[in-house]
Amino acid sequence: MLLPELYPALLIRRYKRFLADVELHDGTTITVHCPNSGSMLGCSTPGSLVLLSRSDNPARKYAYTWELVQIDGIWAGINTARPNGLVREAIENGTVAELTGYGAIRPEVPYGTNSRIDLLLAGERGNCYVEVKNVTLVEGRRALFPDAVTTRGQKHLRELMEVVRNGHRGVIFFLVQRDDGDEFAPADRIDPEYGRLLRQAANAGVELLAYRTAIAPPRIDLVRSLPVRL
Repeated sequence: MLLPELYPALLIRRYKRFLADVELHDGTTITVHCPNSGSMLGCSTPGSLVLLSRSDNPARKYAYTWELVQIDGIWAGINTARPNGLVREAIENGTVAELTGYGAIRPEVPYGTNSRIDLLLAGERGNCYVEVKNVTLVEGRRALFPDAVTTRGQKHLRELMEVVRNGHRGVIFFLVQRDDGDEFAPADRIDPEYGRLLRQAANAGVELLAYRTAIAPPRIDLVRSLPVRL
């Protein structure tokens, strides 16, 4: 995936979940949109180098959107609006071997209880429901999800188990948007209930996939699968 033109800045602070103050290269301080509802643990340290995209839409209150942050010399993608497109692109170009062989991909299809599946794959093999999660927390080379308690994520796991019970494929896809993770595991110390449900879902037939990206701004690409440790 090729991102739009990016603008460097220094992070001053992130607040109110969806806002951040940054300092541009000319010393100007502006407020930008932070498209991430998680805690962003380890990704919001004041003084970090960040990269922003810019919209020319006059209806927007904040023209700039926070896309990437540099952590110990590597880039992490914090924009949670990007993962679905990244995963779809990787499925279509054959990078995700586990999800090849489907003739159609539809985004944001209603399912479950007032939910929308991120990607619905359809073809002669039947339907495959793919829920995508953005992963930015890495500790000791292990990528972890979630970075905060997520009742919404717990709900998605229950709904994917129902999908499998109804005879379809259900997949939870952990997209590690940084290139320093060697394996994936649930963040039990942060949300033990999510970890419990993830193991229950795996035992019920929900497939767990984890893939790592390579980020070289302005490109982000899925490069390889990671082992999932439960």
